[in-house]
Amino acid sequence: MNIHEYQAKEVLKKYNIPVPKGTVIYDAKDAQKAAWQIETDIAVVKAQIHAGGRGKAGGVKIAKTIDEVEKYSKELLGKKLVTYQTGPQGKEVKAVLIEEGCDIDKEYYVALTLDRESSKVVIMASEEGGCDIEQVAAQTPEKIHKEVIDPLTGLTKFQARRLCFNINIKSELVEVASDLMINLYKCFIDKDCTLAEINPLVVTKDDKIVALDAKLNFDQNALFRNKDILEYRDLSEEDEKEAKASEYGLAYIALDGNIGCMVNGAGLAMATMDIIKFYGGEPANFLDVGGGATEENVTNAFKILLSDDKVKGIFVNIFGGIMKCDVIANGIVNAAKQVNLSVPLVVRLEGTNVELGRQILENSNLSIVSVSTMDEGASKIIKLVS
Repeated sequence: MNIHEYQAKEVLKKYNIPVPKGTVIYDAKDAQKAAWQIETDIAVVKAQIHAGGRGKAGGVKIAKTIDEVEKYSKELLGKKLVTYQTGPQGKEVKAVLIEEGCDIDKEYYVALTLDRESSKVVIMASEEGGCDIEQVAAQTPEKIHKEVIDPLTGLTKFQARRLCFNINIKSELVEVASDLMINLYKCFIDKDCTLAEINPLVVTKDDKIVALDAKLNFDQNALFRNKDILEYRDLSEEDEKEAKASEYGLAYIALDGNIGCMVNGAGLAMATMDIIKFYGGEPANFLDVGGGATEENVTNAFKILLSDDKVKGIFVNIFGGIMKCDVIANGIVNAAKQVNLSVPLVVRLEGTNVELGRQILENSNLSIVSVSTMDEGASKIIKLVS
């Protein structure tokens, strides 16, 4: 789960990580009052969306007067902001953060994430902080320094200090910076984060360290023990279909293709998307109905697939292990009738009671194409769609 920058800063403040004074507004008429409250000569007006790249897309403005704060707030609120992370459709700005400006001396990058190679949390830091960090990672990866963290000891003081020395933080600020890194690690662990990123972490001209921008992502499966974080969820920032699927207990990720996929099991879902690509098609989604899918789950899955205008055909690929193929076949038939299916549907069933399941599909009097292999299913749906 993602949250907004202003929310991330609220969390970081609880871990004694300094952030600029700021106020979030939803209406431009509140802009001047917000600017007066933070008592600053220079204000920064920042669009609040769940995407990076806002600065380069015009979503961050420097205001030198109170009138400019209101002007920039009006420009941003209600605007569709298109960044390299939003895709061409962009995201509507519904809130802006008005913050005090900082007299920056140096920018750094600090982040914690999960490292697949070591199966541990890793902290990364660079003295090349700012909006070009992706370019730094791609072109000069040696400028990004890492420390793999032992879960038994957590991030140790010596590791944090070593990172500070590696990224050339002033010696008189090493203690403060290393404490900040340790506090960020505590936040990462306490709140079940998958990413905790400060970019940039700045040193000001008067030698203060401030988290100028912050991004926190959370493990959705752990939200039950972080109810305070769950309250930050902004459904308007999420894909509507993904949010609906989450309600139904389905794992759904929207993609750009035109072939809807409904599968049980994440591994089989990935393999299904691969084989569609192999035969020249484009999957419209990743949709895992789970190992214990019910008739209701199947119906809800169909509703989600068909709510996507891009979907021109559906490939259902189910392995009946715990689930019986006849139960799934009944679910598919009833769901197809309920949603008035109007696109080609190819179904591949395998496993327990497979013959009975195929017979149910055949006797349904619906235009369902039943196949016995993944290859046949993928090639069939691609032909029907094209």
